[in-house]
This record gives sequence, C-alpha cells and structure tokens, in this order.
Amino acid sequence: MLDTLDAAAVRRWCADGLAALKRHQTEIDRLNVYPVPDGDTGTNMVLTLTSAQQALAMDLDTLPDGEVTPHGHALRLMARGALLGARGNSGVILSQILRGLADAAGAEPVVRGHALTSALRDATAAAYRAVARPVEGTLLSVVAAAAAGAERAETDDLCAVAAAAAEEAAVALARTPEQLPALARAGVVDAGGRGLCLLLDALVEVVTGERPARSTPAPRAAARPATAVRETGSDQYGYEVQFLLDADPEAVDRLRDALDALGDSLVIVGDGVAGTGTWNVHVHVNDVGAAIEAGVVAGRPHGISVTRFADQSAPMVPATTDQSAATAPATAGRSAVVVAPGAGIAELFRGEGATVVPGNPSTGELLDAIRASGAARVVVLPNDANTEAVASAAAKEAHRLGVKVSVVPTRSPVQALAALAVRDPGRRFEDDVIAMAEAAGACRYAEVCHASREALTVAGPCQPGDVLALVEGEVHLIGVDLVDTCVAMVDRMLGGGGELVTLISGADAPDGLVDAVRAHVGRRWPFVEVQAYPGGQPHYPLLVGVE
Repeated sequence: MLDTLDAAAVRRWCADGLAALKRHQTEIDRLNVYPVPDGDTGTNMVLTLTSAQQALAMDLDTLPDGEVTPHGHALRLMARGALLGARGNSGVILSQILRGLADAAGAEPVVRGHALTSALRDATAAAYRAVARPVEGTLLSVVAAAAAGAERAETDDLCAVAAAAAEEAAVALARTPEQLPALARAGVVDAGGRGLCLLLDALVEVVTGERPARSTPAPRAAARPATAVRETGSDQYGYEVQFLLDADPEAVDRLRDALDALGDSLVIVGDGVAGTGTWNVHVHVNDVGAAIEAGVVAGRPHGISVTRFADQSAPMVPATTDQSAATAPATAGRSAVVVAPGAGIAELFRGEGATVVPGNPSTGELLDAIRASGAARVVVLPNDANTEAVASAAAKEAHRLGVKVSVVPTRSPVQALAALAVRDPGRRFEDDVIAMAEAAGACRYAEVCHASREALTVAGPCQPGDVLALVEGEVHLIGVDLVDTCVAMVDRMLGGGGELVTLISGADAPDGLVDAVRAHVGRRWPFVEVQAYPGGQPHYPLLVGVE
C-alpha cells in the first residue's frame, strides 16, 4: 500500500487506467443513448488517455523551471497530454478532470488523503466549467460523487480516500438513468461515467495493491425520471454568444453578474493563469450586442462567435450567397479549418479553400491544422457535437500561440457548406464569423442510418437494422425501407419551409438512393433546388441540409 501518490504511482495509474479502458472500450462504446452506429465514448477516452501516457513517457528526472514536485510534474504532463489528445466531449471533460487534479495535488509537497480530497473537488469544478450546458446524469455527476465520497471519508489515509471516492462514483453511475431520461429509455448507464469509474478503480489498485471487485452496474428502475436539462439551453433565448476574454478575476466576477441578468447557460472558464488571464465566456441571450458590450467593459474580448438557434417550426429563409466569395481561397491572414468525415466531403471543403482535418480529430490534430494554415485568424467548423468541445480546446491553445480562432458550432457538414458559402474575406473577421454562424444556424440538418441495437427512442421502439431518420440529432422517423424513410424525412423538413436541399451520399449508400430522393423532391416540391454530392462518410448513407 502507498502512503502518498508519487510520480511513479501517477505513471502506473495512467498505464493501468488506459489498460482498463482498452479492456472495456467496446462495452463503453455500446453505452449509447441513441441506437446509431457511431457511439465512440470508449474509443475517445482511450485515445485521450493514450495521449496522456505518451506525454508521461517524457523524462521525469529533471524538473523544468516552475515545477516544485515530481508528482506535480507528472500530473501536469498527464493533463497536458490528455488535453492535446482529447477527442469528443468525454475526452475534453476527462482532460479537465486531470487538469483539476494536477493543479491541486501538484502544489502539495505530498499527496495523502486530504490532498486527494481537495484535488477531486478541484477536478469536479474544472469538469463543470468545461461544459457549456452541464447535464446531470453524466460524467459530471460521477466525478462530483467521487469528490463527495472522498470528503465523507474524513481521513488523511490515501488508500481509504481513493476507495471511498471510487465506491461513491460507482453508486452515482448506477443512479445516472434516474437523472437522465434518455439513459433510462435506452436501459444503460452513462458511458463517460463508466469510463471514469474504471480510472478511479485503477487508482485504488495502484495505491492499495488490490483490484476492487466490481461488476458493470445495472441501471436502477426509476418510477418517474427527472426532467433533463436541454443541451441547447432554454428556448427563451435565441442566440449563443461565445468569446475569449483577457481580463482580471475581479472584472470577470462583474461580467458574470451582467451576463447572468441577460440570459442563461452561462459558463466562464479561465486558463488558471494568475492575474490577467484568458477566459472562455459562453452565454445564451436575446441581446447579442449587450453581451458583447459587457465583455468590452470587462476586458479585451476576441474570438467572438454568435450562433442563432433556428426556429424549427417556422419556414427558414435561405441566406444569400456570394458565389465569388464561396469559391475564393483564404486570404494570407485568414483561413478556415473544417472537419470532414469522408473523402468526398473533404474534397468539397478543399474546393472552398478550407484546410481539412479527418473526422473525430484530437485537440492536437486540430491545433496542428490551425498552425499549418499559417493564418493569424482562423475559423473552425467542427461538424459534430462531440468535436465542438475539442475545437474549443484547440482554439484556446491556439490563442496562447498568438492565433485568433473562432469556432462556429456546426453539427453537420451541410451546415459547414452553408457557412463557407457566405464567407467574405472583404469583411472584418468578426463580422464574417457572425455571418457564417447565422448561415449555419439557418441550415436545418438531418442524417439517416441503420439502428445498431434494440432501443426505445422518442419516435418509438426500434430493432437492429431499422432505418432511423435523425433531424437536428433527434430520432424523428423509424422505417424499414431506406429510400422511403429518406423521402419521408425530406418531406417533413420541407414542410417547415425551404428553397435549397443538399444531399450528401455516404460510403454505404446504395445505387440510386440520391436519384430517388432528388426525383421525389422534383415532383412534390417543384420550386425547391436540389444539390447532391458524394460524401463517402461512414455509418450514414445520407446527410440532408435544408436552407
């Protein structure tokens, strides 16, 4: 048994935790609230911790300037590696948990029970700060429970605190379906929380020498599940405003009060630098100008992005496009970095003058692409909800290198095409980002795939092999025939208005699928223009955009 957590123990913990994640990678991937075939939480956590282990492979014998303890250096290497290798929301949150541990425990001369308790509290705070719209019943609830379990142990015994934290995390994991109805409907526990439990059990094994005897927890039956917070925030507010801010903590405290009075979903995350630091500010408001003005009063805002939440029940007016701007390459001082899940989609983006990164990138891969563009101002289009958090982390790292980066939170390649179509190098960068965000927000998106397992969705029960039509990330239709389901989905989207339909066929799309959908639109909606491209994306035979 260990009395303290030293650098060697940190390295063993990282290696053992990674091995545990790899053993359970497929299991975690399958803990997916939707029965779509791209559940990858386990894979993302493995890749994130792999990067952490690679960072720990550096020589720890000599402490760099500014480092006080070997264990602090090891923890910071682990956190930094995880940040650069982070993939998906789970990877980004995990990297922030490790950063919280490193900041707190690394400053202690020795890490015993009380120090680990304090570190878990800081890790929880860092995890919540990393999420723009925190939702209980997720990885956040599990790390918070671990910190609470450590506090209730009330001891300086490292082994007892680690065991208490791991035990309470396991209990919280089993409780996640009671907190998040989507988990209860799917009959699973939270995937990211399951991964964190494995890491905490690995820590227990490192410090005690004994592996906790724990099986995969079964979800409890909840009579009346609690209502989950909407991940897009309250529908009272129509805009999402996000920017980086150089300011001191006192000014940020005043900014919190000002923005809290303007809207909701307020999150402000700092970089941990003492004095005047850099803060990532996120809020949902109706008055965009007032939110940005509050940032100007507090300090120096930059990397401003504004997203308009589309009203799905109202007809959408297509944004006007300037074809010359759409096809113009990036200027020397400005560039766009776009994530592309397929070879055909990548060619489309390259044709728009963008730097392309393959699907599901890490923070480091996006950062490399930003730096390789050679531009001082870069807009990043992530094209996936999970990649959005990775893009934000890369933008923060790029800022430290002197590159101004704005993330337009696109959720599909069709939204990125709409955003790139209105890009105008003649505009101010900030104005161009706003125009791109508005164009992306005005493009409704959908995708079609085959169910990977039996599940209960908001559209009803589905069986493996059923055709699922997801509109804005939510299952709207369940069918048997691929063409019929695609046609019905397009009809449903055009029922809310639209003048342009974009179809992107996937790697598994059967011959004639796009032609059948195009022909139907021509008959049913004769005044709607249709554009079709081969995308080559996996899992989804068809992506659809309506503007």
